[in-house]
Amino acid sequence: MAVYKRSYRGYTGALTPRWSRFLILKRYASRGIFKSRIVTALFVICFFYPIVMVAGLYLNHNAHVLSLMKLGRNHLFDIDGDFFMLFMGVQSSLAFVLTAFIGPGTIAPDLTNNALPLYFCRPLSRSEYVLGRGCSIVSILSWITWVPGLVLFITESTLSGFGWAWQHWRYAAGILVGSVMWIVFLALLALALSAWVRWRIIAGGLLLFVMGFSSGFGAAVNGIVRTNIGDYVNPAALVTRLYAGFFDVHTAIDVPTGGALLALSVMCAFCIFMLSRKVKAFEVVR
Repeated sequence: MAVYKRSYRGYTGALTPRWSRFLILKRYASRGIFKSRIVTALFVICFFYPIVMVAGLYLNHNAHVLSLMKLGRNHLFDIDGDFFMLFMGVQSSLAFVLTAFIGPGTIAPDLTNNALPLYFCRPLSRSEYVLGRGCSIVSILSWITWVPGLVLFITESTLSGFGWAWQHWRYAAGILVGSVMWIVFLALLALALSAWVRWRIIAGGLLLFVMGFSSGFGAAVNGIVRTNIGDYVNPAALVTRLYAGFFDVHTAIDVPTGGALLALSVMCAFCIFMLSRKVKAFEVVR
């Protein structure tokens, strides 16, 4: 605009609060994710199992249906730690598969097109940028992990009474703690791989490789050294141990619940370190 026209006026509208500006990235990233039909179809499929389980809970308390089936007992199946362990195991596996599709396309396009300076020339810090990109993954994975898990817990509490919920409050705690740790780890790992490997297909394949390699390497270490040290490098085993500790379910993974939580926290910290090395306003090419 020519200066002599003197028609420029500064923006006088409402400003977005400083603390919530990272949510703008989350909103637009979420829209871009669901432009893929494959991701949308996979996201919808993730709700089939929770719907079946909720229907099973209602049938489990339906006296008329139980009398017609002539089972000789007053319920179809037991609602215990094994029930929630199976449910969270299935949903956590689906969350990993979904992350392999949506994770590689978070930071890689911005790095490939040198768009980070355009973000950081605005009032947006590096941590807010990563938080905005990560929230798009966290929000989607939450809808298929701890949200349906708590829906199951609340449904059973409604059908069985407040006494059941008070007696089994650890199930709700396990759903939240295990899901949050798994989601945060997957989101940070996907962001780190997306930042370091700028090709989406390769980044997605590398995510699968890292999880498969950690599982195989951990099992090999346990077999050779005859100890449980290998489980500390296997994030899937660590999350399984977290669930088992809260659900009071026996598992072959001989790791303390606190140790599993600490090991996952260290892995998340390492992913944050890897992100800090790549997410910058400029890059020096030698």
